[in-house]
Amino acid sequence: MDESFYVPLGDDRWQATVHTTGPWDPRAQHGGPPSALLCRAMRRLHPRDDMMITRFTCEILRPIPVGELTISARRARPGLSVELLEATMSSHGHVVARASAWQVQRTEAAATAARLAGPPPLPGKPEFTGPPPGWVDGYMSAIDIRAARGSLTAPGPGAFWGRMLYPLVPGEEPNPVERALVIADSGNGASLEIDVARWFSLNTELTVHLHREPVGEWICLDAQTTLSHGGTGIATSVLSDLDGPIGVGAQALLIAPRPVRVPQPA
Repeated sequence: MDESFYVPLGDDRWQATVHTTGPWDPRAQHGGPPSALLCRAMRRLHPRDDMMITRFTCEILRPIPVGELTISARRARPGLSVELLEATMSSHGHVVARASAWQVQRTEAAATAARLAGPPPLPGKPEFTGPPPGWVDGYMSAIDIRAARGSLTAPGPGAFWGRMLYPLVPGEEPNPVERALVIADSGNGASLEIDVARWFSLNTELTVHLHREPVGEWICLDAQTTLSHGGTGIATSVLSDLDGPIGVGAQALLIAPRPVRVPQPA
């Protein structure tokens, strides 16, 4: 059994493991782990303890394969107080995802009271019985998922706590922002408004804004989805740790019909 989401191959190349597999296609990754891997590459360009990432966006340009990937990163806008970082993920010479992040310098400015709604309590550990019907396993078994409100098998808003059961890469403690990103891309799945037997709900991007870094392993995703006629929608979520809200996430959605399987004659 693989013990991390990715295995290094050298020269900025990585092998995605089964833990990255998304719910819609066994060949394609969930958006959370690759977002975290892109963030990791950006953070390592010019590490500074006096700065934190406050906005991260991952553009999913095509399905990200569960296979070999190449990562490149650069400082698009270096600076003393703010920096814009960029990274790309490629597979067999094709760019499959592109990310950018703003990181800002920490100052002595005072904090304000949290304006976002606090998370529901962390539930006790349930027995995991596998993914809901119509979903592919992989990512879901690599995350300790606990439903605080709503259900993965019923439509509507939902609040779920999650923590990584494996490190992002071998022998390395995940960075707090990486932990948040692995969970943040689940806002769509946590608040589905469709019949998954008939429809796909696919996000083309993930954007996360953070006002502080999370503390600890647990991230709460309090999500809701709004769909419009014509197959467009948005999933929005409040992100929290055990101490309270840390920021917000959003995903632009494409709602597409699943292919109809025609029974073959015996």
